[in-house]
Amino acid sequence: MKPTKFIFVTGGVVSSIGKGITASSIGALLEARGLKIGMQKLDPYINVDPGTMNPYQHGEVYVTEDGAETDLDLGHYERFTTAKISKKSNYTTGKIYESVINKERKGEYLGGTVQVIPHITNEIKSVILDAMEGIDIGIVEIGGTVGDIESLPFLEAIRQLQNDLGRENVLFVHVTLVPYIKSAGELKTKPTQHSVKELRAIGIQPDIIVCRTDRDLPDEVKRKISLFCNVEKSCVITAKDVDTIYEVPLNLNKEGLDEKIIEKLNIWTGAPNLDKWEFIVSRIKNPMYEVNIYVVGKYVELIESYKSINEALIHGGIANNCKVNINYVEAEKITPETVDDFLKNAEGILVPGGFGERGINGKIEAIKYARENKIPFLGICLGMQLSVIEFARNVAGLEDANSTEFSKRTKHPVIYLMEQWIDEEGNIQYRTEESALGGTMRLGAYKCILNEDSNTYKAYKKKEIYERHRHRYEFNNDYREVLQNAGLKIVGVSPDDQLVEIIELDDHPWFVGCQFHPEFKSRPMEPHPLFKDFVKAAKG
Repeated sequence: MKPTKFIFVTGGVVSSIGKGITASSIGALLEARGLKIGMQKLDPYINVDPGTMNPYQHGEVYVTEDGAETDLDLGHYERFTTAKISKKSNYTTGKIYESVINKERKGEYLGGTVQVIPHITNEIKSVILDAMEGIDIGIVEIGGTVGDIESLPFLEAIRQLQNDLGRENVLFVHVTLVPYIKSAGELKTKPTQHSVKELRAIGIQPDIIVCRTDRDLPDEVKRKISLFCNVEKSCVITAKDVDTIYEVPLNLNKEGLDEKIIEKLNIWTGAPNLDKWEFIVSRIKNPMYEVNIYVVGKYVELIESYKSINEALIHGGIANNCKVNINYVEAEKITPETVDDFLKNAEGILVPGGFGERGINGKIEAIKYARENKIPFLGICLGMQLSVIEFARNVAGLEDANSTEFSKRTKHPVIYLMEQWIDEEGNIQYRTEESALGGTMRLGAYKCILNEDSNTYKAYKKKEIYERHRHRYEFNNDYREVLQNAGLKIVGVSPDDQLVEIIELDDHPWFVGCQFHPEFKSRPMEPHPLFKDFVKAAKG
C-alpha cells in the first residue's frame, strides 16, 4: 500500500484568514482529480471541544455524524468534499493534554518526566496518523495564527512529521494576507514576509504561499514574495476575494494550485473535472428568481454563529434557481407591537437553534406571526421546541406552557428534560439538571420514521431518515394527545415512538419544526430536502 501523503495548512498575519476554505478547496480539487482525501482540524484552544463556548467567541458548533461537537471549519470540509468527517477529525489542545495526562496517571510513561516534547508532540502526531489511515492525501489544518504561543506544539509536531515521513510525502501550505494600502496605492508584502519568517524560525519552510487579497497580484509582487520567502514564483498563489465561497476552488485551480501540489508530492492524476463547481457558481451568480428569508436568532451580530444555516439556505436557492436574500433579525427586538415592522417583507421565516432564555419571547412572536399569516416556516431544534410552546399557548389553550429550560415551575412543561433515554447503540443514557453541559446532549445522527401524509415526507421522498442532533430538552409525550387534538401534527418520531422529532400544522401550507439540525447535512451538490422545499415554498 502506498503511504499517505500530507498537506499541512497554516495561517499567518491575522485570524479568519481563510485557512478552512483554502483547505476545503484543496480537498475539492484533489477529489476532482480522483484522489481519496481525508481532512482534519487541530485547534490550539484548551477547551476539550467548542460545545460550551459562546458563539460570539467561536462561531457555530458543527456536529458530525458520530456526535462530535467540532469547529465550524469541519462544516466546510463536508460541504466541499466527500471526506469522512468524524470525532477523529477535530482535536484541541484540551483533548491532547487530557489524553496525555490520563496516560501519565495510568503509568504508561514508566515514571518518566512528561514534557511537551516528546510526549505532547508524539500524541499530536499519533492522532494525525490515526485519522488518515488508508487514504491518498491527508489535509490537516492548524488552527490559530503563526506566532501565537498556543499553536507552537502543533507546529512542532508537523515539523517533526516531515522528517518522520520523508520530505517527498509532506507539503506545507501557508495562507497569509497581502493588504492593499489605499493611501499609498500599493499592495504590501511585509506582513507575509514576517509571517513566513516566524514559520521558518521554528523549522518549517512553506512550499506554497496562498495570498489573501482583494485584487489580482501583479507579477512583481509575486516575484518579491518569492524572493523574500524562499518559494518558487509559481508557488505564490493569489486567493482573491470572491462573491461566493464556492468560487474558490475554481480560482485556485486557475492559479495552478492543484497542479503544483501533485507535482511537489510526486503524484500522477488526470485533469480535474470541475463541471459541478462551475454549475453551482453559475446558479448562484445568475439566478432566475429571488426570495426573502428572515432568520430570527439571538447571535445575529456574528453571522458565523449560523454558518451552516446560511449555506443550507444558499443550497436551497441553488436547487430552486433562486437567489436567497437572508435577513437576520435580532430576536430581542421583536415584540407584539414591532413584529410586523420586522417581518412584513418575509416570504419565509426560520427560527434556528440556541441555548438560554434570552430572545425567547421574540422568537415566539415570530413563530406566531408565521403561523397566523401562513408564511412558510422552518423551526430548527429550539425553533421546533418554541413552535410547540407557541401552539400550546395560543391554539391549545395551555396559557402557561413552557420548557423547563426556561421555567421550572410551569404548569404545562410541553418541553422538558428527558432524564433517561436510549441512544442509537441501545445504551441507556442519563442526564439531570446538574449534569455537566458538555457531552450530556443527544448528539449525532439518529433514525427518524416519517408520516407519509406530511410535507416533510414529500421533501425527503422516503420513510426512514437519519439526522444530526444537538440538544438536551425533548417534546413531553404527556401533551401529545391534547396538542394533536388541537391541530398539531406529529409527522416524525424515533423508531420506538418515544421521541418526537418533527411537527407540522394542519391548517398551514408549509410549517415544519424539527428537533434535529438539517443544515449540517446540506451540500451545494446535494441541497438538504427540508431547505430545498422551504425555499420552494417561500418562492411560492
